[in-house]
Amino acid sequence: MAEWLGVRQSVGRTGQCWDNALAESFFATIKGELLDAQSWPTRAAARGAIFEFIEGWYNLR
Repeated sequence: MAEWLGVRQSVGRTGQCWDNALAESFFATIKGELLDAQSWPTRAAARGAIFEFIEGWYNLR
């Protein structure tokens, strides 16, 4: 693996679709259960709701 500025990338070979499965599942959950449920008047309101979702619900499970 190549390093850049002391950071080592974590990537699989071409065709391995499960590399990002955890991240994709997490963002699909936020989008489906929080962000698509209502409109957000400001970016700050959405940011606060995402923080509360992660800290108040998602991290507890």
